[in-house]
Amino acid sequence: MTKLNEFAKDFEPASKTKNIADLKEVSTEIDLVDDEFEVTDKVTKQIKIVKQKVILVEGEKYRVPSSVIAQLKVILEDSPNCKKFKVKKSGTTMDDTRYQVIPIL
Repeated sequence: MTKLNEFAKDFEPASKTKNIADLKEVSTEIDLVDDEFEVTDKVTKQIKIVKQKVILVEGEKYRVPSSVIAQLKVILEDSPNCKKFKVKKSGTTMDDTRYQVIPIL
């Protein structure tokens, strides 16, 4: 039997998708994967499926927002040889979060 305080100290939450902005740098050659998960709507209490694009880095999923993909497209139009980039994230809520894609030369 385990005491609650001991269990809580060692507790690791279930695997959660991270964000591409958490990475120091990203290769433009990495595979983009379709992913989905279920979430309960806070208003309707109905279960809905959320679809997202992710990359896998060292066994961890990192979400790639569509705004990042759109910015990367513009960068690759002008610099088709760009091999790496990083993403800066600002904001804390779904409404005010913004991403800036920065090519690494």
